[in-house]
Amino acid sequence: MARPSNPLSWLESANTPDCPFSLANLPLAVMRKVDAEGEFGVLATVLGDKAVDLLPLIEAGLFDDCPHADELEPIFEEMNWTVAPVTRAALTDVRTVLQRFFAAGDAGTGSSGQQTKRLRTKCLSPLEAAEWFLPATMMNYTDFYASVHHATNVGSMFRPDNPLLPNYKHIPIGYHGRASSLVISGTEIRRPSGQTKPDGQDSPIFGPSKRLDYELEIGCVISYGNEIGMPIPMAQANDHILGLCLVNDWSARDIQAWEYQPLGPFLAKNFATSVSPFIVTLDALEPYRIPGPFRGPGDPAPLDYLKPGAADGFDISLDVSIRSAAMAKAGLPPHRISRGSFKDMFWTFGQMITHHTASGCNLLPGDLLASGTISNAEATSRGCMLELTWDGNGPDGKPKPRKPLELPTGEKRTFLEDGDEVIFDASCRGDGLPTIGFGQCRGIVQS
Repeated sequence: MARPSNPLSWLESANTPDCPFSLANLPLAVMRKVDAEGEFGVLATVLGDKAVDLLPLIEAGLFDDCPHADELEPIFEEMNWTVAPVTRAALTDVRTVLQRFFAAGDAGTGSSGQQTKRLRTKCLSPLEAAEWFLPATMMNYTDFYASVHHATNVGSMFRPDNPLLPNYKHIPIGYHGRASSLVISGTEIRRPSGQTKPDGQDSPIFGPSKRLDYELEIGCVISYGNEIGMPIPMAQANDHILGLCLVNDWSARDIQAWEYQPLGPFLAKNFATSVSPFIVTLDALEPYRIPGPFRGPGDPAPLDYLKPGAADGFDISLDVSIRSAAMAKAGLPPHRISRGSFKDMFWTFGQMITHHTASGCNLLPGDLLASGTISNAEATSRGCMLELTWDGNGPDGKPKPRKPLELPTGEKRTFLEDGDEVIFDASCRGDGLPTIGFGQCRGIVQS
């Protein structure tokens, strides 16, 4: 199969080498606008160094002749990507129209050419000045545990003789999170309080978390769901994906350690989960599909209802950086602390969707499914501070004292301090392939 080309645009910044937001990407977003009546959101995308307001293009009728115009009508009317079910074919219509409108070439002369030039000017604004809402109306949120390396590392800290529980390699493990505390990237993260039980004490105490952590995750946004009682089979699971985004599932490790038994995460997770502003579509990610999921020698084959397709994984590179308050004051850039990949996850989003609905649970447009912390085999690719500062276990089987991370200012971290900004970046890159950027997911911890 021929490699996809990276089409050129009349917007020069979209044609620069390695541009994360070329015409090959065009992620889905909702941009914040303000007028005399207050703030509101408009459907948007990103191209080069510009934010693209789709409202002028919709009002000009650019999408009226799309094959799936009826499907797009309620979405355009409400300025909401997930107000109604939307198929991948309809999203492809939007992408095709935008690629045609922004393709390289002169707008021409005459009234139609002048109208095109006016639309070009009207829909663009500087990306650096844009503000964003959550890219979808996310009524439900489910967090999974799909990285076998993360599960093994965390299990080794508490069960060194049996890191993985017997069910892990047979079933996608997940829990229902709190959708009301999903926040857009850039929102301040308030340090949560809860009960903890310090080592050596007989009774718990109440107060701010002292072991606040981030979790590097990829999110999958649902485009259209299923009727209650009607599971989604693996052969159709990927059809229900609107696209992928970045997720930071902030975690209070000390609160979690005391409260999680017997029912799992509660206050340790419900205070905030950050979501990036851009949803990267499957059309944009198509060149980066890979065989999945990852399985090692001796791993059991998935049960029949979870058997994946030939290329259900995605090759996505991910970075985590930290910028402390002292670094910001000194004008220092963020410091990268880990680099990982999404390509060797043990469970795919298709499997997560199928298992999520196997009981008859109904997913809704806009539902967010997150991968769980993304870690790889290398110590430098671990997706949270709980793992990054873990220095293995001692002869007694218990974890050794944590090995702090050192920042450029000489500051040391085992967990996050107030004023720390955590920044996620992700992209797809390959020889002869267009770069696909996800933007950033960021948040600053405050007391």
